[in-house]
Amino acid sequence: MARPGQIIGLLGGSFDPAHDGHVHITREAMKRFGLTHVWWLVSPGNPLKAKGPAPLATRMDRARTLMQHPRVTVTDVEARLGTRYTAETLSLLMQRCPGVRFVWLMGADNLAQFHRWQDWTWIMENVPVGVLARPGDRISARMSPAARLYRHHRISGRASQLLGRADPPAWCFVNVAMTAQSSTAIRAQGRWRTSSDL
Repeated sequence: MARPGQIIGLLGGSFDPAHDGHVHITREAMKRFGLTHVWWLVSPGNPLKAKGPAPLATRMDRARTLMQHPRVTVTDVEARLGTRYTAETLSLLMQRCPGVRFVWLMGADNLAQFHRWQDWTWIMENVPVGVLARPGDRISARMSPAARLYRHHRISGRASQLLGRADPPAWCFVNVAMTAQSSTAIRAQGRWRTSSDL
C-alpha cells in the first residue's frame, strides 16, 4: 500500500459513522499539508470511549462508499496489526514502511484533549501532526497542554506545505472552511445503528 518517498496522512478514528466532514478535512489536508496520499484508519474501537462502535465491517463499508478519491485508502490496518493505541500503530507502520513519511491528522477537538492519549508525547516527537480547525474548538485547541508544550515546534499555517517533509517534532494548525456535521449528531438523530442497537 505504501512506497518510499510517499507522504501519507493518517486520519484515525472510529468513523461511527463516516460523514461528509471527514471527506472535507481529508481533501483539505491533502491540499494544505502537501500529502501524496491519505489513509483512513478505521479503528476497532476508541479506548477513550466507554460505548463500543458499530461493527467494523459496517463502518468500513460506509467509509468506502463515502470516500471516493484515488489517493485515499480506507483501511482496517489497526485491526490487522492488533494495535489498540495510536502510538503502537504508528510505530509498526514506520517499521513496516521504510522511506515513507507519515503525518498524523486530527481535528482541533482532538488536539484539545491530545494529552489524554496513550504515549502522546511519543507521537509528537516521532511524526509530524496536522491539525484542522473544527467548529468551537479553536481556542481550547490552541491553549491545550500539547499546543503549549510544543509551541516552539509549530509551523505557521502559511507554511503548511512544509509539514510533510518536516522533521518531528513539528505540527501545524490550519483554519479550513468548516462543517458542523459530526458522527455524534448523526447517531443522536437515529440515522446510524451502533453496537448497542444490533
